Parts: sequence; structure tokens; C-alpha cells
Amino acid sequence: MTWQPLAVPGAYRVTQQVFGDPRGAFLEWFRAAELEEVTGRRFDLRQANLSVSAAGVLRGVHFADVPPGQAKYVTCVAGAVLDVVVDLRVGSPTFGTWDSVLLDDTTRDAIFVAEGLGHAFLSLEDGSVVTYLCSAPYRPSGEHGVHPLDPELGIAWPAVGRDGRPLELVLSAKDEAAPTLAEALSSGLLPHADDVANFVATLG
Repeated sequence: MTWQPLAVPGAYRVTQQVFGDPRGAFLEWFRAAELEEVTGRRFDLRQANLSVSAAGVLRGVHFADVPPGQAKYVTCVAGAVLDVVVDLRVGSPTFGTWDSVLLDDTTRDAIFVAEGLGHAFLSLEDGSVVTYLCSAPYRPSGEHGVHPLDPELGIAWPAVGRDGRPLELVLSAKDEAAPTLAEALSSGLLPHADDVANFVATLG
């Protein structure tokens, strides 16, 4: 596998090596040793999640309090999604910057999202299955969101799905009610870059 840094520091695109033959395909989609070598930090697997989404379902932008935060290693095992990471670390030189990776069942690519970053994805096909390994368990009181359609973020969500048909975006009630980036910043909801850096340093 090959790791490529994204425009948001702490996030990487992982290009997989897929071995195919007449029977199908095989790949090693996660290697802890490579993650730790590339990122210079430990990844303690504490929870594994799986979601199934219809075309147009938009999940995020989600983030967790730091510490402990929640780093994620994400892939799409069926269908296709546009996976987006956003720098929500107050004081970061790239604060508010986003980048994206197409995750699908053809390339089998993955994305790594470090603590303090926002994460979201848009399903481009009915039945898209996304799996993510998490460094910390889900804690409802420490989980937050920023509205994925906030014009200040300016995320370029696709207008059409994998089959070329227009997408009708579907958000959860919680994501619909999420604050804008400016509102989250003014309320003190967002993680601070120094706090994130200090916590991640303990994982070296």
C-alpha cells in the first residue's frame, strides 16, 4: 500500500495493492505497522463501525473532543462514497481547509483521519457500505458536528451519483441542526491545534 498526505495535515489517502484472479480479489486493507511508520504515532484500535447508505445520504461533518479524540481508518467495501476530511483545529495554519478521496469497491482505497479533524462522506450509490476502524469508542457527550453544507467550508459535494443520475441529499436531523463553522468556533466547540498536537505526541 502507498500513503499519500492530503491537503489537511494528519490525513492520508491509502492506495491499496489489490491482487485479482478469476476467483475474485484479495488485499490487505489495513496494516498497523505501516500506519505507525508513516504517521509517527500509535493507532490503538478500540471500535469498528459499519454503515450502509442509500445514494445521496450525507453523513458528517463529525468530530470528537480532544482528548481523547477519535482517529479513523476508513474504506468503502461496497458501492462508492466521496470521503471528506476538514481541518477543524483552531490555530492550525490550514484551519477550515478540506480535501476529499473517492472510496469505492474498485480501487479499494482507504483514508486515515487523525484526531481533531472533521470527517464526512456522501454516498454515490445505493447500498454503499463504509467500514471504519476507530482509535477510541463512541462517546455521545464528546461527539460534535459542523454543517456539511456550510458555505464557508465550501465543500464541493457531487451533484450526480455513480450511475450519472442527480443526487438528492439526505441528512440526519442531527446533521441538519449542526452549527456552521463560524458558530462552532465562537461557541468554543472546536478542538485547539496545540491540544491535539500535545495529545498525539503521547501516542508516539
